[in-house]
Parts: sequence; structure tokens; C-alpha cells
Amino acid sequence: MRKNKISKSWIFKQHKDIYVKKSKIEGYRSRAVYKLQEIDNKFKIFKNGTSVLDLGAAPGSWSQFAAKKVKKGKILSIDIKEMDKIENTFQIKGDFTENHNQQKIKKYFGGRVDIVLSDMAVNTSGNKSLDSIVTGELSIKAMIFAEEILKLNGKFVTKFFMGSAFNEINSEAKKYFREINIFKPLASRKNSKETFIICKFLRKYYK
Repeated sequence: MRKNKISKSWIFKQHKDIYVKKSKIEGYRSRAVYKLQEIDNKFKIFKNGTSVLDLGAAPGSWSQFAAKKVKKGKILSIDIKEMDKIENTFQIKGDFTENHNQQKIKKYFGGRVDIVLSDMAVNTSGNKSLDSIVTGELSIKAMIFAEEILKLNGKFVTKFFMGSAFNEINSEAKKYFREINIFKPLASRKNSKETFIICKFLRKYYK
């Protein structure tokens, strides 16, 4: 009975959500695109960016946005879920943390990339503390891989849930990047703890 009530509540919210309606009108696959749009407007993520890696890309709205911003360049989307094709992007179905998929990514770009995006999150368990920790671990894995393949002036954007994982994520980001910003877009639901960390300028020099 409770599950049915939650389901009806979610459907009602979706019907009322202006971002859901807007995404359908504008042809995007999810409302999440407007979070990235806000991030880009504020932090100029796609300025001079010609190569983009989208981690955990399904259903693909961030890749759709990237494809519109990057007219001449390379965009790779990877997710463990199957995705419908997106024009001007290359897709891999798989786990980005697995070595053979990381090698595929590196081979496709043939060098370092300008932008790494990650909107990944675990399926919510109902335990907000646990969800924060596990999603935070995903964010850190994405950050470590980004540090490995980004250009020196590259940009990294990842989602996390504000909570016990924040200090670790922020600490890791400071090790790798010179500029760090924490931002919650207006498109994020008010009752959601999701927040984004936007990182620029790798500390390390090319090897």
C-alpha cells in the first residue's frame, strides 16, 4: 500500500514539474539537462571544450546538451544501461571503472580530454546517509579517472548528495584541482540533497 502511495506521489510531482514539461517540449530525455545548463551558464564549462566524456550518461540528456554545445569535436557516453543513439556521440555500454572500458575511452579520444561529466547516483535505498556515502564513492572514482585523462586546464563536473561524504569529496577535489565550486542548480528539486562540484585546472603537470 505504501509503495503504491509513493508511486502516485512521484507521478503527481512529475506532472507538475515544469522542467519535466520543458524537457519534453525541447526534446531532451530527462529534466536533468537543465541542471547542466545552469552549471554551464554559471561556470562556462563548454567554453573552448571540444572533447567530452559523459560518465553514467543514461538516459542521455547531458550528452544531448553536450552535442549541441560541441559542434566539432568528440563526445563519448558510457553507462551500464543501454541508451538510444544520440547524434554526434559515441557510446559504450559498460562500467567505466573497469580497465578494459577505460582503455576503450582512451583509445577513442587518442589523448587527453577537455571535459569530464558525471551525473551518476546509486538507486536510492531510503537510507539517505548510505545513499550519500555510496554516491560519493562513485563521484570519487569518476574524479580519479578524470584526473588521469583530463587536459591540464580541463573541467570536471560530478554530482554528490550533501551529507557525510562531502568532506571526503571536497578533500579529494582539492588534491587534484586548483579551482573548486559547490553549486546546487535551481533545477534540482528542493527536497533533494543532490549538489554538484565543479572543478577546473589540474594541479599536476603533464607527464
